[in-house]
Amino acid sequence: MDDQISRVRRLVESVLGPALRALYLHGSAVAGGLRPASDLDLLAVTDRSLDGEQRERLVTGLLELSGPGGGPRPVELLVVVRGDVVPWRYPPRADLLFGEWLRPALLRDPRPRPADMPDLAVLLTGARSAGRVLAGPPPDRELPAVPAGDVARATVAAVPELLAEVADDTRNAVLTLARVWTTLATGEIRSKDAAARWALPRLPAARRPVLAHALRLYRESDYAAEWWPAGLRQQAPEYAAHLAARIAAAAGRDAAGGAAELPRPPR
Repeated sequence: MDDQISRVRRLVESVLGPALRALYLHGSAVAGGLRPASDLDLLAVTDRSLDGEQRERLVTGLLELSGPGGGPRPVELLVVVRGDVVPWRYPPRADLLFGEWLRPALLRDPRPRPADMPDLAVLLTGARSAGRVLAGPPPDRELPAVPAGDVARATVAAVPELLAEVADDTRNAVLTLARVWTTLATGEIRSKDAAARWALPRLPAARRPVLAHALRLYRESDYAAEWWPAGLRQQAPEYAAHLAARIAAAAGRDAAGGAAELPRPPR
């Protein structure tokens, strides 16, 4: 892992040059420990937006250094222009995002554009509190303190997409919904397995097996080895609907009607 991180760091430093202000390792690698399917999460802070050539060089290099499974770990790299997040405003803007789930799109177009990214509020908060410095100053000096209300807004904003992904990306959707609920209910951003441990005893008994199986997969297997008993996979949409209602209640909506206020996923 350390060798892969070093190679990614060298790539980022080479491409960004003097525009790079800071580079941080965050996520599972520094909070709770890497699991078989965990990404290496990195956050780069720059003085200015990347030009087209820099985008292509960075993406092309990451496509070689990141593994879709069975070799190098998958890499998730966010590039943020400091002036886009300091002073803080919502929604925040990401200058570049690389992740394995984007590989097909990045192979077609290796120059991804800047875009608003609500979830960046959560990622910045986690990196600010527990990021490991790979280059630059400590994260609490470089990254903004995100208001708790914006962290909550960002977590809720992710729910419609998670509901839409339950059938095709079951493990991730099941665990991330539990993490959203945990964040809203406790005010803490926890790892996926820590969030699942918090959520399990608070779920009705009938909803626990889906989350318990997702947690077992997260701890023991990579995504290529994901396997669900047919009965449990069929229960996943009901689990997701239950979590959506709990999330809506934790966000301050009426528990009975809150889930309907969230945008519906496509059928």
